[in-house]
Amino acid sequence: MDLGLKDKVALILASSKGLGLACAKMFYSEGANVIISSRSMENLERAKEEIGKHKPKNSNNKIISLVSDLNEEAQIKSLVDETVKRFGRIDILVHNAGGPPSAPINKISNDDWQNSINLNLLSLVRVSELVVPIMQQQKFGRIIAITSVSVKQPLDNLVLSNTIRLGVVGFAKTMANKYAKYNILVNVVCPGPNLTTRMEDIIKSQMRESGKSEQEVMKTWVDSIPLGRLGKPEELANLVVFLASEKASYITGTVVQVDGGFVKSSL
Repeated sequence: MDLGLKDKVALILASSKGLGLACAKMFYSEGANVIISSRSMENLERAKEEIGKHKPKNSNNKIISLVSDLNEEAQIKSLVDETVKRFGRIDILVHNAGGPPSAPINKISNDDWQNSINLNLLSLVRVSELVVPIMQQQKFGRIIAITSVSVKQPLDNLVLSNTIRLGVVGFAKTMANKYAKYNILVNVVCPGPNLTTRMEDIIKSQMRESGKSEQEVMKTWVDSIPLGRLGKPEELANLVVFLASEKASYITGTVVQVDGGFVKSSL
């Protein structure tokens, strides 16, 4: 299936590892120009080499790696400016910012709240303020925010994620309504338990809190997933790339989980 992504320009945040990296690989394999970003140039260089293995045939698409800390407003602006300087446009924005710390509600400090709001919510607000005017001029844009199943089903010891990521959904839905007339589609994807370093951190935190072994904690997660396994990052990336494609031209304002059936609600 041709997804119509050849030569599109995709800016993917926090993309040197995990879910962001999986998305970058998928966009690149579909012929899109990919801009990856991270706080670490060392991690970016490793990611760039890995992504390069997925180059499609008969394509001249590029991978650009740019250092950027999403906690810093000036660095977000520099990231967007450099992308436009290199390619003259931004067709796709994938907002990925990693998960806030895992801890019970009584262990969250004021600094934890401020840092998580800044990284997970305000970074989306700031980058969108810069990218949306570009997309308005193009009369085309796709914005996909990666959050968590915690926006649909609160998770134990993830109070920051349970709370702040709902703000991301609210902002994304508001943008979807406002900018649809410019052919800018905005959607949210919600990964469930995935085989990432983030999941490893959550499991370690739950081991400390519960006194259970790694196998016992892992079993608790797997038992709650009807498919009986953790997800793979590329399974989430499949949805992200589809939502950015021409095949998803009538989908906006949605909040879709990729979780093997983990969320049990009807909506």
